Amino acid sequence: MHEGADNSSALIAAVSAILTAVSLAAASDSPREEKPTHRWPEHIQTVLDSTTPLAFRRGDRLPLYLWQAMDPGPIDDKAAEELVKDLDSRGIGLITSWNPANRDKTLAASLTVAAAQKKLGLQVNINANACLYPFFNGDGQTAHVDDHNNAFWDTSFGKPKMGCPFTLDSRKPAIREQLDYFVRAFKAEGIDVDFIFADWEIDGPIEFNRAHAASKRCRRCRANIDNIDDFHQFQQVIRRLRCRLQREVYAEPVKSTFPGVLVGNYGVYPHGGYRYWYDYYEYYAEGQPCETDQRARYRRWYHEFPETGYTFAMPVVYTWERIFSWYDYDKTDYRWFYNMLLVASNAGQHTPADIPIVSFVHWNTIRDKDSSAKVEQFSEFNYRELLWHMLLRGTDTFFLWCARAEAPKEIELVHQVYAEAQQYGEFLSHGEPINFSIPRQPAAVISGLRLPGRVLIRRTDFNGAREPLGIAVGGRRIRVDYAPARCQVIRLY
Repeated sequence: MHEGADNSSALIAAVSAILTAVSLAAASDSPREEKPTHRWPEHIQTVLDSTTPLAFRRGDRLPLYLWQAMDPGPIDDKAAEELVKDLDSRGIGLITSWNPANRDKTLAASLTVAAAQKKLGLQVNINANACLYPFFNGDGQTAHVDDHNNAFWDTSFGKPKMGCPFTLDSRKPAIREQLDYFVRAFKAEGIDVDFIFADWEIDGPIEFNRAHAASKRCRRCRANIDNIDDFHQFQQVIRRLRCRLQREVYAEPVKSTFPGVLVGNYGVYPHGGYRYWYDYYEYYAEGQPCETDQRARYRRWYHEFPETGYTFAMPVVYTWERIFSWYDYDKTDYRWFYNMLLVASNAGQHTPADIPIVSFVHWNTIRDKDSSAKVEQFSEFNYRELLWHMLLRGTDTFFLWCARAEAPKEIELVHQVYAEAQQYGEFLSHGEPINFSIPRQPAAVISGLRLPGRVLIRRTDFNGAREPLGIAVGGRRIRVDYAPARCQVIRLY
């Protein structure tokens, strides 16, 4: 090659490099289409990103349920199997929803996931909530009626048309058919439902807020409730109606088709006669029977669980804002811890051992509408401690509800406890709770599960104590050392 040719080649190479650099710079300044960062819907990806595979196998214990681990949308068989496996490796059960407003689409998606769960030998988990609404659908035939034959509604629940509970038998066939459509389809495919829940709340017969006043004004209610002025009598009749509706349109149809199914509803669980929490739409009406504790008023509650036919309990252990103002504890975390463990202990103590307890949980403060009250958030540390104590007082698994913006941290916290607890699988599966008491003032809280010859203990201190404490277990008193943020296995001989 001649020298001139070499120089020419070098010049061409240099110009080419400059043009390439300019082109790349221009490209970096121009808008580009973003490639998807994941293949799952955002809420599902959040679950996967916020958790890791279990270090300890969960065996045949119930999975962890998360509101975000629900309804991945249209999905093929291969993808369904992959997602179910990924979640199961983390101890999480995927849930699909039945929705009569879009029944063909939701049925198809639900069957695809259920088939994958059946193939892998895992539980089929269903959200049947939409199938139970609405009993009070705005039809004038379901309104209250006063002495002048004027129809009226009870609007004290935020729902504009809550009416007369004695009109709802006419709604049962329509509600039951909404559920039966899906039940028949699963049966035809040879797929059993293993776990099915609902969040049926602001609908049907309810006795609180201004419901009692509305029923006393309604001539139909007065004709059906003897001594209607007595709230206890009123509550009994209303709750029995509510239980019968849930049993006849939901629990019995599901159980008759899928023997052995776990079926339940938000907020329905065995208890000791009182409820220690109020939902966001509830408030106390003067004169109703209650038990007082500082500024808290714990409502007397009907023993509804046996009459519903449900096969698992579902207490609600949430950080309702009003809890914070009920108590005067300077250690503000104890305001949350005390009340929420009251709820969990109430369910644990009164639920038979063969009835699983699936506790709804939530960490971020649930603010009252338009509230500007000063509230200190429950700490991450003591929220995790609460979850541990719940497991050691009878809770079998958690069901986390939260808003999407809260999900990463909420999921992380509950999954940490659930995952770590699996190392104590024998205690979780077969242990008997040793203690349901809760100090009325900030102090050491002790919970445990007992097996023959040993007990799994957790101690959480709220008063700065460090010295060993004693607790009676199986007819003897054992020593519980200070052991922050960890469990102890103590021999009983």
